[in-house]
Amino acid sequence: MATRRNGTSSTTILVLIILVLLVIIGILVWKDFPAMFVPTKAVDTHVVATSSTKHIGTTAASSTEPLSASVTVTLPHSGSTVGQSFDIAGVAPNGWYFEAVFPIQVRDPNDNLIATAQGQAQSDWTINGPVAFKAAITLNEKYSGPADLILLRDNPSGLPENSDEVTVPIVIK
Repeated sequence: MATRRNGTSSTTILVLIILVLLVIIGILVWKDFPAMFVPTKAVDTHVVATSSTKHIGTTAASSTEPLSASVTVTLPHSGSTVGQSFDIAGVAPNGWYFEAVFPIQVRDPNDNLIATAQGQAQSDWTINGPVAFKAAITLNEKYSGPADLILLRDNPSGLPENSDEVTVPIVIK
């Protein structure tokens, strides 16, 4: 009988240890439960939108606003008059780039492509957050008048849900 009592006591202790471990595991899983199912979004600290800058496109499902809302063009300013060659500068979120660049276009009012360039990251584009960019652009043909400077999110996948752009109206002299 002494052996049986000791066996029951060992079984009870083993069951209690297993229950305590399950409770601890349950608490740890429950603590992280919301994070496993709620998508996270990087917070961009540099957000500017002006009434003369159009933001067009969509972003990944984890974001409630398009990446274009976080793109700031500091040069040229919206409505600025520029020459046949001009510089472009600003800040864009790291998700705007692929391999540290993104495409830039200049289009006339008839949507004809009159120039292209690439925005080049000025720091490590792989780190989450805003990244400064620069570009120099020269028109392919002699043109003067209103135009749109279009910064396109680099989209190597070609998927429409990854497309996004910022349009800045300019005047070319």
